[in-house]
Parts: sequence; structure tokens; C-alpha cells
Amino acid sequence: MGVDEVCREELGSLHGIPLYKSFIEGWPQVEAFQARHDDLLIATYPKSGTTWLSEILDMIYHDGDVEKCRRDAIFNRVPFLEMKAPRIPSGIELLEKTPSPRLVKTHLPVQLLPASFQEKGCKIIYMARNPKDVVISYYYFYQMAKMHPDPGTLAEFLEAFMNGKVAYGSWYEHVRGWWEKRQEKQLLYLFYEDMKKDPRREVQKILQFLGKEVAEETVARILHHTSFQEMKKNPAANYETMPSSMMDHSLSPFMRKGISGDWKNHFTVAQNERFDQHYQQHMAGSDLCFQMEV
Repeated sequence: MGVDEVCREELGSLHGIPLYKSFIEGWPQVEAFQARHDDLLIATYPKSGTTWLSEILDMIYHDGDVEKCRRDAIFNRVPFLEMKAPRIPSGIELLEKTPSPRLVKTHLPVQLLPASFQEKGCKIIYMARNPKDVVISYYYFYQMAKMHPDPGTLAEFLEAFMNGKVAYGSWYEHVRGWWEKRQEKQLLYLFYEDMKKDPRREVQKILQFLGKEVAEETVARILHHTSFQEMKKNPAANYETMPSSMMDHSLSPFMRKGISGDWKNHFTVAQNERFDQHYQQHMAGSDLCFQMEV
């Protein structure tokens, strides 16, 4: 694959949500997707612990068998529903070949979720992360993942993020949209910061939600295997096997720091104050609360 084959281009718009043009081309197949009743959907805004949660769930599904979880790259083990890019199988194509019970990943806002997930009564786990860390992580991701437009400076990217002019649109609308739907869907809503602080408790929550009993030593193995240190060095989890024409790890590794509070190393005092003010306005009236650090 030539280095320049995946070129940076401006985002298109899908029902008012900024998105990659190739994903928009594949949208009719995504919208018509037929879920199976035992599908489990992992939903997040980008850069909110998606791969971490996916690895935890794959480990749970394989009863803590590390070798089975090394069977393939995470993006093949947990297909990305709306993924569509040249010369690689689409998310839909991968899902059609995946035996049940399937794990499915999406970054779609709740209003764009294909109807069949609800019709089939599928369980959904949503993970949210505080927006200050999301924007920093997203900035580095924009640099290394070539499907994105050039992010410009951090100051410029911060403006774009606050205005919802990044892929998948407004973080505020995304986290609030899913939060407001948690009553009517079989939805477990988790926070990245809680998972950092007490992964055992959060994994127990997941097991309870799935109605699974798992031995204590299996839980310990899952926690060890899904620690940031272990995942960062695991080629089946860290996206190293993705073609470099799509992701350039020399610009920034896909698994960068995996911490809470890294925004403090990047925001200026003025940017932080401006962000706080913007956050207060956009989260007013919501009972959704975020920890900006752990």
C-alpha cells in the first residue's frame, strides 16, 4: 500500500454529524444492519476507552483466556460497525462473518443507532470520558490517523472540538444523548475515570449487567491483561498491525498514555478557563457529572 493512499480530507456530514466521507458512503448498509439478539454493543465517543473496554469484554467472553484474545487484532475481534475504508473489509462485512455472540463497536451518537439494536433488545455498554482528556487524546489521534483532516495547532483543534466540528460531532451531545436514553435501553453507562480508579469494581458491574459468574482468579487475569501496560505492548490490542498508511505510530502511538488528567500538561490557564466556562454552559441542566482527573 502506497504511503499516500489514505489522504487527509475534509469531513462530510451525516444527518448533521461531521464524519469521514468513506463512512458516509457505507451508511445505507449500516442503517439497514440486522443485529442479533445476543449482540453486545460497545458505544463511546472517540478516545474514551473504546479499545480498553473492548479488550475487557473479549476477555470476559473467552473466560479470561489470554491466548484466545491474541487470536487476532482487536479491530477484527470487535468489528467497528460503521467502519468503511478503501481496501479493507468494512465493519458490516466483518460482522457478517463473526459468529455469535458478537461484540460490536460504534462511535455513533444515540440518534443514529441502527433501529435493529433496539428491536432485538440488545445490551449496550457506553463508556464516557472527561472532555479535557478526550480532546487531548483526539488531537494526537487526528495527527496519527490519516483519515482525519489536519488538526492544526492544539488551540485550533480545541476550538473545533468545542464547536462540535470534529469527527462524530459534539462531545456534549454525544455523552448527554446516550445518558438520557439509558432508561429505555438495556444500557450500562460507565465512566473511564471510574475504570481507572477501581477496575475490579467496574468489571464486576459489567459481569452483573451481562449476568455472568466469573471466578475470582479469572477476574484477576482479566484485570492484569487489560492494564494499560499490558495492552500497550500487545500487538493484538495496540493497533500496531493497522497499515501505516492509515495509522502512523511514529507520529503518536495509538496507545499513548491512558491516564486521567493529562490535559493539565497541555492546556494553558486561559484555555482551561475558557473550556470550563463552555463546559458549564453546555452541561447545564444535566445530572451527568465528570471527574476531570483521578
